[in-house]
Amino acid sequence: MRKDTRQQLFYKLKKENCFWSYDVSKMENISDDSLIEHVLLYLDIEDINQLFRLFGYKKVKRVWLDRVAPQGAMFRPYNILYAWYYFGSKRPEAYVKSIETRHLNRIMSA
Repeated sequence: MRKDTRQQLFYKLKKENCFWSYDVSKMENISDDSLIEHVLLYLDIEDINQLFRLFGYKKVKRVWLDRVAPQGAMFRPYNILYAWYYFGSKRPEAYVKSIETRHLNRIMSA
């Protein structure tokens, strides 16, 4: 079941041309983190719900915090929705802004 769901999500991303900058012929073994990131960025709520069933809350949240939430203005509306709907933030706009700021501070101090 797990492998089937994972493949379904991968092929849906591929069909939607979400890997336009990748050599898809070499992507059959996409990492879990990359799969989670791309589903959060490009697919719909049903698919995101499958992510939680497939990988669990902690793993999806970790990828969201590390790879999706810091992406800034372009994906901010999605991140605010995720912060509120999936991760229970009482002040989702402020939460997402703090994640973005923390990420920028880490980059600047490196």
